[in-house]
Amino acid sequence: MSDWTKWLLLGLLSIVFGIFVLGAPVVASITVTVVTGVLLLISGALQVVGGFTVEGTGNKILSLIMGVVMLFLGWSFLDHPLQGTLTLATVCLILFMAGGIARVILSFQMRGTQYFWATLVSGIMSIVLAILIWRFAAMDPSVLLQLLGILLGIEMIFNGLGLVFMAFFVKDAPKETKQA
Repeated sequence: MSDWTKWLLLGLLSIVFGIFVLGAPVVASITVTVVTGVLLLISGALQVVGGFTVEGTGNKILSLIMGVVMLFLGWSFLDHPLQGTLTLATVCLILFMAGGIARVILSFQMRGTQYFWATLVSGIMSIVLAILIWRFAAMDPSVLLQLLGILLGIEMIFNGLGLVFMAFFVKDAPKETKQA
């Protein structure tokens, strides 16, 4: 099977899974929370073990505290996946707002360049998205349960489209480009 065919199949698979995820966003959101919980448990355990090998009392204490916090969060996400999903969705909401504000501030530092308007609009759109999600969540908290799944589904579709476009680029690229 040629390289471009593999990329095409991977892209189409990502699009199909993205559509499935959008069909069941709450299930996908809870799955993201469970996977996050497992990864936090693994990271926390490794951090605690690593804490005993670190030089210096301050570093040792900090490493152990970080490990215990990760273990607690991981256990909490696995023990209460609905609350964990709400927590992760709220963190996403805060990151949208913070990222939007940061880009708006950055855009004014770019005033007079070709990047000003694109950066400003991008920041404003993130802020508006955060406000919309916040307003919908205030009316219906289940919106936050769906948020992670919706974002994952959209990302999988966009990723799939990017892979499909890359596959056709690889297929049509001259031989010199393929080997580079």
